[in-house]
Amino acid sequence: MSIFNNHNEYGLLAKLFHWVTFIILIAQVPLGFYLVGLEFSDERIELENIHILAGITVFYITLFRLIWKFFNSSPSKTRSFFKGQVFIGKANHFLLYLCIFTITISGILKKLYMGETLNFIFLKYGFEKDNFVLADAYYEVHIYSNYLLLMLVALHILAVIVHHFIFKDKILNKIT
Repeated sequence: MSIFNNHNEYGLLAKLFHWVTFIILIAQVPLGFYLVGLEFSDERIELENIHILAGITVFYITLFRLIWKFFNSSPSKTRSFFKGQVFIGKANHFLLYLCIFTITISGILKKLYMGETLNFIFLKYGFEKDNFVLADAYYEVHIYSNYLLLMLVALHILAVIVHHFIFKDKILNKIT
């Protein structure tokens, strides 16, 4: 298997970006909703740190994924799709990327405006003054972006199922 994409399938690196992001998000979203119900404790702080580290990791993976996508073209289509289908697919992918960035950035800003210092893997950063009103606003954005992400992922999975079982165009084989 090649690292680079070819006409028939995605390369190893594109597949790793896709599936590692998916696996981390499968853990991240339920963990985030679990954290909401926890009282302040050492367990919550430890789980929040894991959640933050995983979120920042997804941010970096997504950033590298988009850079890789820019320099490495996607496999060619196996059949022609009508324009609406292509538009919906591209819109869904764009919104998935946008949601991932929005979730990460709003989560970061929420924590920073709460007066916390965050470890961005390459550096540590914190604001000198807190602002709880802005922290609450970014928290709302963080929550609603997660709901949107769940809907977009569900649409993405539904599209793959339809393509695989109804159109039988082997689209799933390109990314597995």
